[in-house]
Amino acid sequence: MSELVDRPARPVDMLIDRFLPRFDVTLIEHAVADADVATTWQALRNLDLMQVHTPLMDAAMFVRGLPARFGRAARPEPPPQRLLLTGGGPDLEGWLSLGETPEREIAFGAVGRFWRPDIEWYDVSGMTPQQFAAFDEPGWGRIAANFSLRPYGAGRTLISYEARTATGDPRVARRFRLYWALVRPFVRHIMRAALTSVRRSAETRTG
Repeated sequence: MSELVDRPARPVDMLIDRFLPRFDVTLIEHAVADADVATTWQALRNLDLMQVHTPLMDAAMFVRGLPARFGRAARPEPPPQRLLLTGGGPDLEGWLSLGETPEREIAFGAVGRFWRPDIEWYDVSGMTPQQFAAFDEPGWGRIAANFSLRPYGAGRTLISYEARTATGDPRVARRFRLYWALVRPFVRHIMRAALTSVRRSAETRTG
């Protein structure tokens, strides 16, 4: 009789690992949906980040935008009506799509000076994921984020949301770590709110 041998699972190639494998800080949040992967994937592809709201999140976004409101003579650009992850990535200044693996992962990235009171975004229009991975201009930082799905038992799905940041410049890295210590709780709250939105949408589709 042959013996059962436990073998480690083969690693799965992740887009976020391909385009930002080394980083200064990361934050990962998870949620479990009572829905299969295919249903949860459809919910994720229809996620509109502009519709993700909580009182704390709305207050944080308002406070975050105060320097821009009072520091510029011109009125700031209005936010987009919708903010979808698919169809080329988030339609938001500074952000680009890093691709998707069906029913597995959606990844996106940004380049900017996001530790400043008034964020300055790098023009990434026309930038490819490969160029994003190789970007190393001093004084700028990169963010890579993804939503990923995995089967979780029978008919359930583990939804993960990760955000990584890399600066590359030691001076900028120190400034960013101070900034990160302040904003990390708010970033975690926003990520959890987005995961809750996906989970509820998937479970509604199942029900």
